Amino acid sequence: MTKSIWLLSAGALAMSVPAYAQDNSSETSQTTVTEQSAAVQQDQDIDEANDIIVTAQGREQILQDVPLAVNVVDAEALQNSGATDIRALNQLAPSLLVSSTGSESNGSARIRGIGTVGDNPGLESSVAVFIDGVYRSRTGIGLNELGEIDRVEVLRGPQGTLFGRNASAGILNIVSKKPNLNAMEGYGEFTYGNYDLLRLGAGITGPIGESGLGYRLDGVWVQRDGYLKVNDPQGGTESRLNDRDRYFVRGQLSYEPSSDFEVRLIGDYSKRDESCCGAVYLETRETYDPTPGVAGDYAYRPTNRIVNILQALGETFPNSVNGNPYRQNPYNRVASVTPGRTYRNETEDYGLSGQIDWDAGFGTLTSITAYRGYKAGGAGDIDYGRADIAYRPADGNNFRKFETFSQELRLQGSAFEDRLDWLVGAYFANEDLHVADNTRFGEDYGAFAACRVVAGLNNPALVRVGRPGCVSTEQVPGFPINYRQALAGQIAGLAGGGATGLARAGTILSGLDRLGFVSDVGDIRANYYQDSTNYAFFTHNIFNITDQLSVTLGLRYTNENKKFRADFNNNNAACPAQQASLLPLLAQISADPTLTAANRAQLQQVVGGIVTLTCQGNSSTSLNGLDLSDEFDDGELTGTGILSFKPTEDLMTYASYSKGYKAGGYNLDRSALGTRPVGANPTLGIRDNGDVEDLRFAAEKVDAYEIGFKYGGRGFTLNVAGFWQEFKNFQLNTFNGSVFIVQNIGSCADDLGGGDRDASAATGACSGDKKAGVRSRGVEVEASLRPSRDLNVNLGYTYAQTKYRNNLTGAGTDPLDPFLFLLPGDNVSNAPEHVVTTSVSWTPEIGNSGLTGLVYVDSRMTSDYNTGSDLFPEKEQDGYAVVNARIGVRGPDERWAVELWAQNLLDEEYQQVAFNSPFQGANSRAQVAAFGAPGFATANQLFSTYLAEPRTYGLTVRGRF
Repeated sequence: MTKSIWLLSAGALAMSVPAYAQDNSSETSQTTVTEQSAAVQQDQDIDEANDIIVTAQGREQILQDVPLAVNVVDAEALQNSGATDIRALNQLAPSLLVSSTGSESNGSARIRGIGTVGDNPGLESSVAVFIDGVYRSRTGIGLNELGEIDRVEVLRGPQGTLFGRNASAGILNIVSKKPNLNAMEGYGEFTYGNYDLLRLGAGITGPIGESGLGYRLDGVWVQRDGYLKVNDPQGGTESRLNDRDRYFVRGQLSYEPSSDFEVRLIGDYSKRDESCCGAVYLETRETYDPTPGVAGDYAYRPTNRIVNILQALGETFPNSVNGNPYRQNPYNRVASVTPGRTYRNETEDYGLSGQIDWDAGFGTLTSITAYRGYKAGGAGDIDYGRADIAYRPADGNNFRKFETFSQELRLQGSAFEDRLDWLVGAYFANEDLHVADNTRFGEDYGAFAACRVVAGLNNPALVRVGRPGCVSTEQVPGFPINYRQALAGQIAGLAGGGATGLARAGTILSGLDRLGFVSDVGDIRANYYQDSTNYAFFTHNIFNITDQLSVTLGLRYTNENKKFRADFNNNNAACPAQQASLLPLLAQISADPTLTAANRAQLQQVVGGIVTLTCQGNSSTSLNGLDLSDEFDDGELTGTGILSFKPTEDLMTYASYSKGYKAGGYNLDRSALGTRPVGANPTLGIRDNGDVEDLRFAAEKVDAYEIGFKYGGRGFTLNVAGFWQEFKNFQLNTFNGSVFIVQNIGSCADDLGGGDRDASAATGACSGDKKAGVRSRGVEVEASLRPSRDLNVNLGYTYAQTKYRNNLTGAGTDPLDPFLFLLPGDNVSNAPEHVVTTSVSWTPEIGNSGLTGLVYVDSRMTSDYNTGSDLFPEKEQDGYAVVNARIGVRGPDERWAVELWAQNLLDEEYQQVAFNSPFQGANSRAQVAAFGAPGFATANQLFSTYLAEPRTYGLTVRGRF
């Protein structure tokens, strides 16, 4: 595969060489004056192409003069690569990875391996997204169509002294095209592709008389079938998932009465009505410990008890390999959906902003005022299978909604005969976040959960799917007892035998009965509110000590206030009843000295499993009386220092230090309320308003160091940066199969003796000093070659070793969650060590016709990485390569173009994120290998995955006037 990619790139480059040689050599005649003029013009064209203008330091500068690690993707590169939203930037920026998961609002961006999982809206992203100077509060909000874009700047490393909003890992700064105040222009674009893709784009711009006013209007409409088929379209509500049905419009007014004053108003609106996002089963094998007491090994069983239960409830596992449901090929791309459930949701994103730039003589004042609104529905078949285990109905009681007002002021200028470029600024933002959740257990949940408990007793003959509590009063063939009596006898033997054992067995069977009747209950509506007020003051100053030596100093003070409240309306009455009956029994079992360790562990698993499965995610009527509220203030001083030196006109070197910060917040998942370990099993205790502090997480902080150089000669640039970043209280969001765990990751200065790598929630506390828990270090190389104005070659390479340290802990003195035992010393998820990007663009003239051709290829090659926050081995993604290509013909002055294109040309099969299939089993094979019996002797957790898009291709026709 890798060889094929390099051959494609080399082939495109080879096609360009003869043309270049023919245009620039002559063996039989002297160069004429006309040819000399053409050569001079070509030199000027090449030089100007290297002078990319950016605003990465709050002022217009040539990219090669900016002492920061910045990728710039211009409009031509975006168009050639087929980029319509920020996910496509992966092909062009090797240090960036953008992915989406459970919905389009759950996008996540990572720079140098650092980012924030987007499923939990209480967490802001470590990578901030700005569009036309306005902060988008979550990465997923930036996954809309972009319209006509001038450029995208990818700033790597912590930012805070230049932009209104700070970011701990980097910034995506997207700049749209401005109105043309001098002449009317317009464009139109039509695209048709496979999966019945239809995309229409159009725009117009121009002056309004001679008033100094100008306007611009851009619009995009997209419709496309989904690339996931539904297993049984007659029984479901959709025949395909992951479709496109969206539109976007942006209008601009610009007023520029003089060169000293400009006002720009921007309004935009986008709407999506799509079935997103479906997933497919990835791993369905069951593992066990073949040698109890010996760590490091596991073996596969021929069947999986969870699969068998699901099959009895109607799941067909359509991606089974050769009809074997215990082996899956997810790239058959057939999803299962419960009949009557839907992924279709409406998403609206809109806003209005106004920017004023006024050159007052002593400095330029910039004001950016903005309001943003966003609302995304959350309906879904969240078990991702045909059995009705869990869902969110499309009844209007499930959504995430943001309303944000922001105001940024910047004043910048120069002093001391331009020896000082100074900038001071202030920022204010108020964000109201409302998350409404109505996650419910499905109609099959009780039957499934009860059978999951019975199957855990390792006697498959007793599993009676479809019977109350998964037990039956039918007679066991050949025996004078029924199945219920047989199960009671097995449990009584484990529980000590005699009258005590039988009494305990009766209590457990009653608990199974209650669990079996948990059907179509859960949240009617749970509301989470987070109000955030942020203000900051910042300054960024460049001291030009000599023409070659500069020092940059920046400071920022940020203050964050967050207020949280929540209320619940739930109709799962079984949970309190189970707790009242079974928690005392669990305490008895844990304290009974007559039980063997193995029997005690199995009983704890059974009793704790019944309670936990009944009350998953704290889904209980006992929540209804809570009216949670909390508030905190946080302030932080951050900054940057840069030393840059230009020994020659073409070479700049620099070294920098930055301190970054991202505010804390609240886990908008009630999973942490009232949880406590009882024996070896997590169960749910009494909840009260004081538990709200368990939902709070601390600010993420980073110290970052960077050295690098930038060289720019005629037709060639080379930028190299080495970086070292250490993150304290790294905000990690993990889905454990039922709830989201949010934990700040730190590293204890003392040796924890393996307490962070065991299966206990009680060991691994840190009473001493703590240090950064995550470290990212590596090298980035970017090169561009433009030997002629028709040929442009770009290469990028990022080596990023982004790892967790050893002796990991949570916030404060808390131990690391035992679910995260694989993290110490390993790579962070979605953080490949090696990424190589290439792009080749050749636009030769076609004779003297005025026409030009286009041959374009780009590629991204990625080494192995794990897609899951818990680093379970089932979620590993092997290295892969994605190639895009485009070929076409363009008219004189590119007034029209016809292009054939392909995204993922080689149809590379890879996944975005793998995850624990909700409620469907327990344990990874890593837990079996590390811990074995008791408690982890078997791993039957099923795993699902959100796949990346397959090959798409089509035809685009565009015109301009």
